[in-house]
Amino acid sequence: MIGYPSLRMLTRRAFTTSTAKHTVPLAYKLHEFPKVGSADGPPILFMHGLFGSKQNNRSISKALARDLNRLVYAIDLRNHGESPHDIRHDYTAMAEDVEGFIMEKSLEQPALIGHSMGAKVAMTVALRNPQTVSALIPVDNSPIDATLKSDFGKYVQAMRVIEDAKISRQSDADAILQKYEEALPIRQFLLTNLTRSPDTKAVKFRIPIKTLADSLDHLGDFPFRDPDEARYEGPTLFVRGTKSHYVADEALPLIGRFFPRFELLDIESGHWVISEKPEEFRKGVVDFLQRQLSS
Repeated sequence: MIGYPSLRMLTRRAFTTSTAKHTVPLAYKLHEFPKVGSADGPPILFMHGLFGSKQNNRSISKALARDLNRLVYAIDLRNHGESPHDIRHDYTAMAEDVEGFIMEKSLEQPALIGHSMGAKVAMTVALRNPQTVSALIPVDNSPIDATLKSDFGKYVQAMRVIEDAKISRQSDADAILQKYEEALPIRQFLLTNLTRSPDTKAVKFRIPIKTLADSLDHLGDFPFRDPDEARYEGPTLFVRGTKSHYVADEALPLIGRFFPRFELLDIESGHWVISEKPEEFRKGVVDFLQRQLSS
């Protein structure tokens, strides 16, 4: 068993369980550290945002595995990427999936990184099972109930139009999407979900559009309300884009109650912090996690 400085070991019995739990097995990509020998710290679980997948975090996962000499698991949350579809899509269900993944892989106190929707999943896991998480890095989201940006509803509408058009070329899908989103990087991000039907040759989306559309009203919610009843006292780094509204100054006192050891890293970007400023994000995460091992 590998020892990590100042970290207690994960035990399977430590997990909070739900009597109604129905988890799905999560697809993942393992990015291994390049050095020969043991890892320099616990593994990292990297969780994407809404409409994303493990592919979105491929480059940064490779960089973190290299720079930190740790295993990095980039995972597909339920209803995304190559993971199974399920009619239930909320933060408790997604957190239970991640907890199941940690148990299945026998991961010892992983560090959790999540962007947007993935940030709330990571926070939920840490609050449900604080003793099993060595460090927490939520990226541009807060532990509060908030309304999602209207952009996500527009994206669902665009996806439905694209599928109804039964087109066969990605360029045609992009032409439709331009009516809903001007920014090319965001369109390219959304179009990574396109696949081609083997029967009709028409492009379609691999994510369950109806399930995610029905879940939009609840994806701004957070399953915990009272910091006196659930708290994660491990090292926490909140990363926020200064041009985004998801981590407002007004939320910081509540963040401090849920996560009393939190630090704040501001990066001059919008909501898509990792893709907009990957080097600043990488440096901030590497510095933070290296400090945890040496403290």
